[in-house]
Amino acid sequence: MVTIFDVKIFGEPKNLTLKNTLSTLIEQCKNLREIKIIHNHILKSPTLHTRDQYYLFTRLLYFCSFSNYASFNYANNVFHMIEYPELRVYNIMIRSYGCIEGGDDSNCYKALMLYKQMLNKGIVPNNLTFPFLVKGCSRLQYGGSIGEVIHAHVLKFGFLNDVFVGNSLISLFMNFGLSKNARKVFDEMFVRDVVSWNSMVVGYLRNGEVEMALNLFRKMNGRNIITWNSIITGLVQAGHAKESLELFHEMQFLSGDDVVKPDKITIASVLSACALLGSIDHGKWVHAYLRKNNIECDVVIGTALVNMYGKCGDVQQAIEIFNDMAEKDASAWTAMISVFALHGFGKKAFDCFLEMEKARVKPNHVTFVGLLSACSHSGLVEQGRWCFDVMKRVYLIEPQIYHYACMVDILSRARLFDEALILIRSMPMKPDVYVWGALLGGCQMHGDIELGEKVARNLIDLEPHNHAFYINLCDIYAKAGKYDAAKSIRNLMKERGIETKVPGCSMIEINGVVQEFSVGEIPMKELVFVLHRLSNEMKI
Repeated sequence: MVTIFDVKIFGEPKNLTLKNTLSTLIEQCKNLREIKIIHNHILKSPTLHTRDQYYLFTRLLYFCSFSNYASFNYANNVFHMIEYPELRVYNIMIRSYGCIEGGDDSNCYKALMLYKQMLNKGIVPNNLTFPFLVKGCSRLQYGGSIGEVIHAHVLKFGFLNDVFVGNSLISLFMNFGLSKNARKVFDEMFVRDVVSWNSMVVGYLRNGEVEMALNLFRKMNGRNIITWNSIITGLVQAGHAKESLELFHEMQFLSGDDVVKPDKITIASVLSACALLGSIDHGKWVHAYLRKNNIECDVVIGTALVNMYGKCGDVQQAIEIFNDMAEKDASAWTAMISVFALHGFGKKAFDCFLEMEKARVKPNHVTFVGLLSACSHSGLVEQGRWCFDVMKRVYLIEPQIYHYACMVDILSRARLFDEALILIRSMPMKPDVYVWGALLGGCQMHGDIELGEKVARNLIDLEPHNHAFYINLCDIYAKAGKYDAAKSIRNLMKERGIETKVPGCSMIEINGVVQEFSVGEIPMKELVFVLHRLSNEMKI
């Protein structure tokens, strides 16, 4: 049993006050039972001044809310026992409600109710109140709308000069796709730090506003590694791989106070960009940069290198890097399996999976996407069925819609349409365009006109503005000799204003520079000149 005499505090005078003793005991508590004993001392001690008792209640409240031995329910009980809670007490409770992970949204709403109660009692919030209030809103369905109200309160009480309050609002608005609201807060802020700028750049990228992100990035002073990583990674994820490589090269030529050294995250993102572009020369340069700068080739970098070489066509180099990796996690094994799948080496993909099992590395849902893709590209129907079963039965991974799409593709390529339809009907979720698209691909491959027509019309209903499905249906009718039906589909496209003129695009790497060409970009005169030069070179 804990008593006030059990505590040992060095360097304190002998006439240690009861307040300080109990405060120290609170900090040294190791379970809820000890907390309750100390709480009882606070309540029953006749020598404690009211002010000291209130101070100890706040310490107790904080400990119950945030320590390793916390009990939020008990903290809530302590809070309701405080007769006249002040701002710091409300701040502790708002923070604890806002920081509770999991569960339903009720805790976030309780934080808002406490804030409302606080205002009704005439208690004015401070700069510590708003960040945690905003954090709770980020988990609510209508958190963006509530955030607008909180923004008004921040302006009313004059706390937009606090950088932490402003940053929390920016993060909230960007989380809900309200980039204009976030920009308004950003522009209103009297003081901005690197977090403010980074939050805006990352938010724009996540909401698909690449140009806005780049413009703000260019205006930013004092860009740190987080800023550079955010913009490079964001551009890769948004499909602007070429621009991300250009920024990486720009990063190499920084001077003075602007110098920022790339880290592992930078390198991994740049390698992903090389993989997307198929730019093996760039990839090799980055690989050499790693060696030259003695950057450790850990599991993250190793996986990125395997992925890059594999997608750029150098399977042997990908294998060598994979074999040289000292540590291999699920992502590394999955990357190697996916490389084999991409190049049609189905047997090697399954051999790699068996090695993964021997190494006692647990596969994840992406691993099985790679294996199912390998089956699809190699025509391994039985292995595909086995893989789908093992994923559910042995590894207890519930198939997601992309697993079903892969399995439908395997069956459709093998002309097993009845089995594919049974699988689609058994899906626990509604089939999407990828599932139906896989079935349609099989119908076109094997000339199943009747089923292909039904699937194509189903796809048109799902995405009525996607020109590809109309073209597929026209192709099916044309192959069946139903030219009038094909013509009616083309007329339907005209009626709906569906354009088919999507310009083709090609990329080629010349001396380490990726050149991109789109249909209509090159004037005919220049094209004829290039062809003549090529003809002369061939004659030589």
